[in-house]
Amino acid sequence: MELHLVNYFVAVVDHGSVTAAARSLYITQPSLSQAIRTLERNLGSPLFERVGRRLVLTPAGRDFDAAARRLLADLGAARDKVDAVRELRAGSLELVTYSTFAIDPTVDLVRRFRERHPRITVTIFDTAGPEGVFTALRQGRAEVGISSLVGDHSPLHAVSLGEQELMLALPEALAATLPDPVSREAVRSVPLIVDLGSVPGNGVTPDLLAENAENVVVDSTRPSLTWDLVRLGAGATIVSRAVAASQLPAVTVRSVDPPLTQTVALLTRKPPLSPAAEAFLQLAGAQDWGE
Repeated sequence: MELHLVNYFVAVVDHGSVTAAARSLYITQPSLSQAIRTLERNLGSPLFERVGRRLVLTPAGRDFDAAARRLLADLGAARDKVDAVRELRAGSLELVTYSTFAIDPTVDLVRRFRERHPRITVTIFDTAGPEGVFTALRQGRAEVGISSLVGDHSPLHAVSLGEQELMLALPEALAATLPDPVSREAVRSVPLIVDLGSVPGNGVTPDLLAENAENVVVDSTRPSLTWDLVRLGAGATIVSRAVAASQLPAVTVRSVDPPLTQTVALLTRKPPLSPAAEAFLQLAGAQDWGE
């Protein structure tokens, strides 16, 4: 059934005549009369009967009137919800990342997004390394991912958010035994607290690990636990300069030689994306993103 026929029917009911309804709809009276006949033929029952100069509803017409008004009301409500999502007055954004980027850049990006779009709910999923991000996006469990670009991320779209400089954060007692900067070879003898499931996506490249990763003393997927252990002297960890400054101000931070960096990227499925995802990409400066 065509929706305009339902609107025409309700207009005739509300105005009491085809002439008045046609005038309100800005269509000709014959066109409206034909539309009502088409609707009655589709329904298999007359909807109006003439009483004097007015049209009144038949019993079938009264039943259809109630159903038609519910349909139009539900449609109006649905349109309002769609408009709200499109205009970012409602909706949600599913974001996936892993421990390496839990603070930098995720916190700042989400904070800025929520300031700009306070009615959008952001759900952040934690996963194991870049492959976990790629899988979550491909399976549709999230719409935007924050990850380093390692391995095969096709057919996802990606854009670089820039390079992170990675540092060795370590207790003072351990730092006293090491030069500044610390060579990668020397790091292989440093007890590390890292997330092995995210290697190399957490900045720990293979040349920082001893044979069989014997210098990894704690395999931790929880950044807050890792940082507490570093503060308590259990070992060192690899973090971005921004995370070291904000989360580990009381420990020693050393550069790695040669310098250690990683690319941070936003990833999405192929368009079309939700309005919330589009807005997140724009906020991150990723309007011109591509493969």
